[in-house]
Amino acid sequence: VQLQASGGGLVQHGGSLRLSCTVSGDTGSVYAMNWYRQTPGKQRDIIATITDNESTHYEDSVKGRFIISRRHGWNTVDLQMNNLNAEDTGVYFCNANIQVPPSHYATRWGQGTQVTVSS
Repeated sequence: VQLQASGGGLVQHGGSLRLSCTVSGDTGSVYAMNWYRQTPGKQRDIIATITDNESTHYEDSVKGRFIISRRHGWNTVDLQMNNLNAEDTGVYFCNANIQVPPSHYATRWGQGTQVTVSS
């Protein structure tokens, strides 16, 4: 499974941006996908998750502003980001949780995409 993130850029405070993560390879092995955010000097934190049954979970600071969704099965996972503020500035990574037969699990990472929110 390979992941390719895109959609980052510079946006004004209060603006919106949509990130996309394109998944290739054995998408049938994916059972959940996540978006992480890494801000300068801090660790990489999970901010949104979508599972096989379309269940979604959000970190408190993005609840009500960000929406994670997927298209065409696991081919693409999007993160719609609304009402952005300076604290959302950082590098965003997509991540896939996959099953490795017969009973193992692994993760795969895409490269990061920079989001910068100007005040």
